Amino acid sequence: MSQQPQHTPTIVLFDGVCNYCNGLVNFLLRQDRNRKLRFAALQSAAGKRVLASHGLSSDYLDSFVLIDKGRALTRSTAALILYNRLPWYWKWTQIFWVFPRFIRDAVYNFFARNRYRWFGKREQCMVPSPEVKQRFLDDE
Repeated sequence: MSQQPQHTPTIVLFDGVCNYCNGLVNFLLRQDRNRKLRFAALQSAAGKRVLASHGLSSDYLDSFVLIDKGRALTRSTAALILYNRLPWYWKWTQIFWVFPRFIRDAVYNFFARNRYRWFGKREQCMVPSPEVKQRFLDDE
């Protein structure tokens, strides 16, 4: 008897002290009605464990990281693939693939460099509410 392949979740590693990033996670929690996305702050033990398993430094905080189909993706590529995992009405975002990666990433990097100035920063990472806690990777 053959075993079914185990589904690996799509994981969003985000900057847990960034106000914008926390807002984006709350947006994704609402949009991901099929509950296929899992989350962890980059600063958390779970986030560091996932980074290490994909050969990324544990102090990697200048972009969110998307783990999709076993690949670690960053910057604009990660954002476009993530939006492609959302409901149909977000598919319009895929038009940004027409721009070369160096242009997309330049815009992404500009935004990432200014996110604390524009949206602020928390003293500690987001603590998920009990309703969504099971969507976050365990720190143990």
